[in-house]
Amino acid sequence: MGNRGRLHDEARRIVRPVAGDYRAWVTCVLSFKGRRRRVMTPGRYTELFFLDEATALAAGHRPCGECRRADYQRFKHAWAIGNPEHGITSSARIALLDRELHCDRLGPDRRPRTHRADIGQLPDGAFVAGADPESALLVWRGALWAWSPEGYTRTGSRPPRGQVTVLTPRSTINAMAAGYTPVVHATADT
Repeated sequence: MGNRGRLHDEARRIVRPVAGDYRAWVTCVLSFKGRRRRVMTPGRYTELFFLDEATALAAGHRPCGECRRADYQRFKHAWAIGNPEHGITSSARIALLDRELHCDRLGPDRRPRTHRADIGQLPDGAFVAGADPESALLVWRGALWAWSPEGYTRTGSRPPRGQVTVLTPRSTINAMAAGYTPVVHATADT
């Protein structure tokens, strides 16, 4: 489950893709300390549900520091190693990392930011654009996997090289290259 602020109105309708300058886009476990909440409670954050962690990372989220503490610490450590140009250490306040990640995930027009890279250099867990403008492919264990809300379908082997449009934010790609491996839905292992 993810959170990027309040995206719905009092009638529980989604009215915006991004909540102002809210930067702590996190992913949480679905069950934690018996907490219960009504989805899209008026005045509270909007719950977002992802197929898996790789999908959430591609959308610009990071692990929650409370319910996913170990993953949060691993991500923060790998992010600091993979992005030394920012001067943020793994012991720095998370708000500093969130600020940089926010710049990576959204352009000035508030639309998702992408970048180009050689597919042979991308780490497992990266998402790239597919041939269809609405499609996305997961790079995972030497293969490319077409994403859908139900899971992944293998489309073939990953090419050894070639430029692709990368959907996962650049600093998150760098964190994965530095050792953070996201959880991927079981259909990508079939």
